[in-house]
Amino acid sequence: MLLNASAADPEPAKAGAQTHQHFARTVTREEALDYLLFLPRDYDAKREQGFPMILFLHGAGERGSNLEKVKAHGPPKQIEKNPDFPCVVVSPQCPDGETWDVAELTGLLDKIMAEQNIDPDRVYLTGLSMGGYGTWALGLSHPERFAAIVPICGGGERIKVILAGREKGEILKTLPVRAYHGAKDPVVPLEESERMIDALKRAGAQDATLTVFPEAQHDSWTQTYDDPAFYPWLLKQKRRH
Repeated sequence: MLLNASAADPEPAKAGAQTHQHFARTVTREEALDYLLFLPRDYDAKREQGFPMILFLHGAGERGSNLEKVKAHGPPKQIEKNPDFPCVVVSPQCPDGETWDVAELTGLLDKIMAEQNIDPDRVYLTGLSMGGYGTWALGLSHPERFAAIVPICGGGERIKVILAGREKGEILKTLPVRAYHGAKDPVVPLEESERMIDALKRAGAQDATLTVFPEAQHDSWTQTYDDPAFYPWLLKQKRRH
């Protein structure tokens, strides 16, 4: 019967009819990312309690093959000024012409968790602009891996929120999400963050908020990361699932 036809056993194509067909191919690709790794001064690979970790995703302007560019903004910039930064920070660099890829980032996260002494209940994800989009994408694909996510002047696909709500709704309910955006952003409209937070709340999220800086344009990350309350709040969060 047509309804029971196997996708792996295609029918002969027929003019004027819809027939069951199948496409498959094997694709091999290399996943590779250069990244900055910062270990705090008191890092001890053998300490019983693992260390908190921030995964930071930069914006489109820092793509390339020169890791020094990643230090332009956010935690890597702050580490250069303050080597007493209190946690492990991993800052990958997206290659030229590409955007953040969830599979690559997941692989990198797996590598860091296997090689470094990281507390799995205190892993945080944040990024700005293109990295804000990457934060939404990775955070919604794997919310169970993070204690909090902080997308800045980014956006995402509402369908991913809807699907995450169906598949991992209990996790989304308690995952702390703090989005930030400039009201006058000419690059990524404020509505991008608004609709993602709105979709999260519709999916049942109980700890998702959007902070809007009234006078900020695209650079809403400086005010976010320079806020003296930001890192203390972030590092207090623990995975609740």
